[in-house]
Amino acid sequence: MTPLASEHAALMASVTERRDRGAFATLFDYYSPRLHAYLIRLGADGATAEEITQEVMATLWRKADLFDSTKSSLGTWLYRVARNRRIDLARRDRVDYVDPSEYAHDIPDDQIPDADGQIDAQTREDVLRTAMADLPEEQRALVRLAFFDNLSHSEIAARTGLPLGTVKSRIRLAFSRLRRVLEAGGVEDAA
Repeated sequence: MTPLASEHAALMASVTERRDRGAFATLFDYYSPRLHAYLIRLGADGATAEEITQEVMATLWRKADLFDSTKSSLGTWLYRVARNRRIDLARRDRVDYVDPSEYAHDIPDDQIPDADGQIDAQTREDVLRTAMADLPEEQRALVRLAFFDNLSHSEIAARTGLPLGTVKSRIRLAFSRLRRVLEAGGVEDAA
């Protein structure tokens, strides 16, 4: 188990055993932006990704006792919950939805090829690259730290010396701008 996975398992134990709000806040700050980005990569729109992320984090709080660190890391558990929730929503919204992983029993989820997704991803990348360049530097730098360096909001605040609330609001503002650009760029369904 990696040091980060061990730390998260310990925080999760605090949530499970003592309903430790501080431990939950630390896990929330670390995982919520990552889950949101993961859901976007799976094809969820921004609002759906936000909704599912909130549901997953609520599950972490309400059903902490279901997590078993001997079976998986906390990250694996949360990403699986997020993926399953997205599939449930897609099935509810589209009767004809087929999850490709149902037919790829021997292939790990991250290795299933998706040609349409690759084309959509390239389009999103091009639009996103342009949109990122148009962000104010203080927002662009924080988005990079959160998503390219995989830092939690708390870690970003510590690294930059900015208050945690400032970090969160700048990232939120950046997401709003990026979402507007992506939607205006015709890649709303792809994002």
